[in-house]
Amino acid sequence: MSSKGRVLVAMSGGVDSSVAAVMLKEQGYDVIGITMKTWDYSRVGGKSDKETGCCTLESMNDARQIAVKHGFKHFIVDIREEFGDWVIDRFVDDYMSGRTPNPCVLCNTHIKWAALLRRADNLGCDFIATGHYARVREENGRQVISRGRDPRKDQSYALWGVEQKHLARTKFPLGNFEKTRIRELAEEFGLDKVAGKPDSYEICFVPDDDYRRFLKDRVDGLEERVKGGKFVDQEGNIVGEHEGYPFYTIGQRRGLDLALGKRVYVTDINPATNVITIGEKEDLVSTTCRARNVNLSKYGEVPGGEMDVTGTIRYNDDGVRGHLKQLGEDEIEVTFPTGREAIAPGQAVVCYEGDDVVAGGWIHKVNVDMDVLREA
Repeated sequence: MSSKGRVLVAMSGGVDSSVAAVMLKEQGYDVIGITMKTWDYSRVGGKSDKETGCCTLESMNDARQIAVKHGFKHFIVDIREEFGDWVIDRFVDDYMSGRTPNPCVLCNTHIKWAALLRRADNLGCDFIATGHYARVREENGRQVISRGRDPRKDQSYALWGVEQKHLARTKFPLGNFEKTRIRELAEEFGLDKVAGKPDSYEICFVPDDDYRRFLKDRVDGLEERVKGGKFVDQEGNIVGEHEGYPFYTIGQRRGLDLALGKRVYVTDINPATNVITIGEKEDLVSTTCRARNVNLSKYGEVPGGEMDVTGTIRYNDDGVRGHLKQLGEDEIEVTFPTGREAIAPGQAVVCYEGDDVVAGGWIHKVNVDMDVLREA
């Protein structure tokens, strides 16, 4: 084994994870590659011409060929059952409960890291590594996640829930690089087949990017159960009929098929009554959200119980000024003095101190406090 230790690298067959594996090999680590099969097309459906994700035979073969070329072992492991139970079922449950799910965070928190570390222990690995654009360091006895150096590719938002004990054994080789440099390194490492692969933005187990189709396939009789729901305005007046509440998300504008002479957006979803409230852009603004199942990653608590932060409410969100308050061991409240549009239950709120992740949690309650908004 290398003096630097043995590292198990999650390899999807894409450019990022491939460069991460070869980079660690070049740095002197004893590398083992692993590709995790999390789902298959026979279970999730969708168009076959969209088979470009991490679980296709082509992607697995790409990862294996890179390992062979660069002289390290590669394994494929099947985690479809545990992935489906945790991630796909929660995805469906969230939509059926009127929430907007975030499966990538859920996978990282409950599946990917735990699955990687179990295999790492079986293979005698000291560390695990992924191709995420993020950084981790130890400070005051704690593992601190921070933004990747490339702001356009930063993935720290999706990693807020990873446990301390897991972060202590994690490496992010790409965290200090920009994406353009990673593609250059792919060429330099001779990874010609993956160097130009496009980035994937769809949910991995919805390959055709049609979550409505996915829900209909997964929930028997869904269309019949939810059709005929009503759109109402901010005063509760019926203004139209919709296809069913699971097929809409907070902040949605397109696809409402409402001719009201103005742009309108989904502002509230009531699964109990199958009623969707619509409003104008200003009706989307909220100033406060509460989150549970929190991870107070940087300090283990909110210092002094409350602090100023930069708060993000979705992936690729630059964040705005906010105030974080710890309400208990497992609940936080984040106030945005200037307001935020389309804060959605089911998504995560992640709070930063500079580039460091201080806390994150699953949004379960959204309030509008106009007094706060007027004072901003």
